[in-house]
Amino acid sequence: MASKAKSEGGIVETIKTIVYALLIAGVFRTLFFQPFWIPSGSMKDTLLIGDFLFVNKMAYGYSRFSCPFSACPFEGRLFFSEPERGDVAVFRHPVNGSDFIKRLIGLPGDTVQLREGRIWINGEELPQAPNGIFQEVNEPQGPMGGLPRCQNAPVGQGGLCQKERFTETLPGGRSYSVLNIDSNGFGDNTDVFTVPQGQYFFVGDNRDNSQDSRYAQSVGGVGFVPADHLIGRADRIMFSSAGRSMLYFWTWRSDRFFKAVE
Repeated sequence: MASKAKSEGGIVETIKTIVYALLIAGVFRTLFFQPFWIPSGSMKDTLLIGDFLFVNKMAYGYSRFSCPFSACPFEGRLFFSEPERGDVAVFRHPVNGSDFIKRLIGLPGDTVQLREGRIWINGEELPQAPNGIFQEVNEPQGPMGGLPRCQNAPVGQGGLCQKERFTETLPGGRSYSVLNIDSNGFGDNTDVFTVPQGQYFFVGDNRDNSQDSRYAQSVGGVGFVPADHLIGRADRIMFSSAGRSMLYFWTWRSDRFFKAVE
């Protein structure tokens, strides 16, 4: 009987340990940092498919989307801090509920327009300086096995896929890399968007391969993103896997450990 009671007590303690661990992990994920795995190429070459990072959830305060399953029991934001233009941020899609990661370009009250692939904010064109060619092997990437889009298409599998790379600079001096495939593609020329109060305008760095605020939600785009849909800011890549799974450690990219997100 004593052995049975001891065994049952051990099971109870194991269950309690698991429950406590899950609660601690839930609190950590809700209040501090949320893991995020990059599934698509919309933010190349700032973020690559297979980058693993933690999203800083303290950066913008908290909303109901800060909790797993959007379960935080309040509306609006608590301890809200205004995001900065140029931040790479994770947000909840206003319609389909997916988590997206893009660059914040337009703040409330801004006007934003694209002309031949170049961004204009409040009537001023963002300067771009040539920054070489971004190259990658044309092969299936990540768990979804998608092929990259190439400026030098057609490129056979195993060939070298190329895109023009530029350094774009925002008002205030913040700079980052953007890629170009086609300067007259769908989304390279838009109407003037006026960002409503309490909302934001996001664009991917891989301009011709990104569903973002340029596209209406009715056609699969993002549209304007309300402040309470912000989840957090991407600050640093922890590691990056070029394989089909982040567990394939032999495919980890040696140059991306603890790399800052610019």
